[in-house]
Amino acid sequence: MIVLGRIVAPFGVRGWVRVLPFGDDPLAWGEMPQWWLAPTEDAIDTDWKTYGVRECREHGNSLIAQLESVTDRNAAEALKGHYIAAPRDVLPATESDEYYWADLIGLEVLNTSGEALGTVEGLLTTGAHDVLRVVDGETERLIPFVAAYTLDVNQATRTITVDWQKDW
Repeated sequence: MIVLGRIVAPFGVRGWVRVLPFGDDPLAWGEMPQWWLAPTEDAIDTDWKTYGVRECREHGNSLIAQLESVTDRNAAEALKGHYIAAPRDVLPATESDEYYWADLIGLEVLNTSGEALGTVEGLLTTGAHDVLRVVDGETERLIPFVAAYTLDVNQATRTITVDWQKDW
């Protein structure tokens, strides 16, 4: 399963939920007829429960959605904190310079001098852009995931090349 976002709160009294999307184009996956929800992002496949999507739209920097069988605020409140995911085969295809976060996690990060900076452990959304969380033992680096610093993502070699110094 590819985790796409998280339900952060109920929205209104008719069962709508507010969703924090992970990534740039949440309306693309907002058009899927169903979502898979689980209380943890690393749930096994059989723990993900499907919900039909009645409606989904942008609301500020988040989404609001109405899911089938979630008809009131209490039902929406029960889903607070749940993760939203989908199997890879139902997700929209990405362009050549687009990636699902799950595709980046675990890639080795090298700088332009060939020095290993660590492995991508996760991504953060800052509002302006996403940030790679790169971990090398006890060292954690936060590297903006923008063209000025991220020069190449090579999924075949499982590496990301960045314009970032090891001592930064």
